[in-house]
Amino acid sequence: MAADYTEADIKSLDWREHIRMRPGMYIGKLGDGSSPDDGLYILLKEAIDNSIDEHIMGYGKEIQVDIDDEGRVEVRDFGRGIPLGKLFDCAAQINTGAKYDSEAFKKSVGLNGVGIKAVNALSTFFEIQAWRDGQTKALEFSKGLLTVDMKNPRRDDGINGTRLAFELDRSVFPPKAKYREAFVEKMCRYYSYLNPALTTIFNGKKFRAKDGLLDLLREEMENEPLYAPIHLVGKDIEIAFTHSAESGEEYYTFVNGQNTSQGGTHLAAFREQIVQVIRGFYKKQYEAADIRAGIEAAVSVRIIEPVFESQVKTKLGSSTISPDGESLRTFIGNFLKTNLDNYLHKNPLVAEAIQKRIQSAERERKDLKGIQKIARERSKQAKVHNKKLRDCRVRYDSKHKRRDESTLFLTEGDSASGSITKSRDVETQAVFSLRGKPLNTFALPRKIVYENEEFALLQAALNIEDGVDALRYNKVVIATDADVDGMHIRLLLLTFFLQFFPELIRDGHLFILQTPLFRVRNKKETIYCYDEDARKKALAKLGKNAEITRFKGLGEISPDEFKFMIGPDMRLDPVAYEEGKGVKELLAFYMGKNTPDRQDFIIENLREDVDRQVA
Repeated sequence: MAADYTEADIKSLDWREHIRMRPGMYIGKLGDGSSPDDGLYILLKEAIDNSIDEHIMGYGKEIQVDIDDEGRVEVRDFGRGIPLGKLFDCAAQINTGAKYDSEAFKKSVGLNGVGIKAVNALSTFFEIQAWRDGQTKALEFSKGLLTVDMKNPRRDDGINGTRLAFELDRSVFPPKAKYREAFVEKMCRYYSYLNPALTTIFNGKKFRAKDGLLDLLREEMENEPLYAPIHLVGKDIEIAFTHSAESGEEYYTFVNGQNTSQGGTHLAAFREQIVQVIRGFYKKQYEAADIRAGIEAAVSVRIIEPVFESQVKTKLGSSTISPDGESLRTFIGNFLKTNLDNYLHKNPLVAEAIQKRIQSAERERKDLKGIQKIARERSKQAKVHNKKLRDCRVRYDSKHKRRDESTLFLTEGDSASGSITKSRDVETQAVFSLRGKPLNTFALPRKIVYENEEFALLQAALNIEDGVDALRYNKVVIATDADVDGMHIRLLLLTFFLQFFPELIRDGHLFILQTPLFRVRNKKETIYCYDEDARKKALAKLGKNAEITRFKGLGEISPDEFKFMIGPDMRLDPVAYEEGKGVKELLAFYMGKNTPDRQDFIIENLREDVDRQVA
């Protein structure tokens, strides 16, 4: 019999209860701070963005950010300060803010009045204080509830502005969650690039950029530019770009000061319009891919009431620069047509360098044609004869209602593939079996993707030769053993994707499968353990006589057990992509030809471990 459905089943949550019950809707994933898109960095951004908006309006030239060893965050600006009588409303009244009047904050990032309320609701300690004209007022909260109320302002000679302080609620975030200095420093650097008149100070370290996005390119680019970066600035738009000898495309995009790491309509418009302007200037119908080959660009726009594809604002969805204005595509196209065309006419050496780079990309593309033809013939045969791919019925490039569940597991060897193949959901889960260790593709040319049979087949299986628009699986999961060889294969695959298909990672499609290291069981219960601490806890719970199995490889895990590991409770670690030097320097160190440096690193770290053990 169906359960009763009465008025008692209908509940209304207040703002703080809703944020605490569904934090992912407001700040994305609740990570431990090891990834720059973890929710705790979204909270920090929400705290800083209000100060940035004050600066953009012409109030305050400095923002101080401090994070102590215990994780307490403090953000202080020197703008006008929140009106003292509205301090509570701004901190704890949903849909309250100064950003609804388009004349006051028409090109702000946050327009929904949720920002610092989310910080408040997800903090065990939250304090907001404002200074205005010789007076100050402060309020304290815990998990969104008011705990200390300064009912009346008091005299204070502090400089006008606002201060926010908060400590993460460890019952919501992972207990060991903490801010990584490198990520916060990058956040502060990016704020300075986008606001050249602003100084941001993080734990005493100052960040200030004189030349805006031009400074960003200078600092982030690892590859040698083929010509001095072009820097174009206009009303509500700034663009800096150059080309390198690399084959890929690298973009840094921003909307109203928000780093849109997943791009969006403004990036699509830039990529399309720069092709049109370049073709018009040279009066040749160059291939779009040849024009953009090796491009490194930073693009920032300011638009009225931007629409993002999620609350965390990493991808722009707006197609216009204002609700009733011209299209974003037209806006960027007109700007480039006027400014870039003029620049190239005035700088013939730069124009010549760009044309040479396009012609070089054209030659490379034509050289690849023969290899591609062979690879495509091979992939056609593979669709019929390839025993390495066990496909599924529902794919991401279809309109099926379960398309988002489509997953491809990249497995190590036939034994692991066999276990996963027997356990998988044949509707949505496919398996690609790797043969031994893949080739290290670091610093190799793109033609290696076609010359290497395994990589050619993998590319064909994913259908990503021309980009990820026709990607066949929503989730691409690296499933290797939790041993040295498995880790090495994982690194080789990550290198391959980072080198040739970074958009797969940038758009959030690549994952690492977590598999247990141990199985601890007695006659009544079985516990799978993913680390040594979990093994100890399981042993304490089940008793010293419990049976302990150490899984050396995925092939040792039975198909029945695999059902649990790749089922609804499957543990997946998303592979995060961070633009700039960080990833490339990391690849060069671990995968490049610098063996002596790696040897020194290993020796130094081994000595530390030995000293620790002796002590």
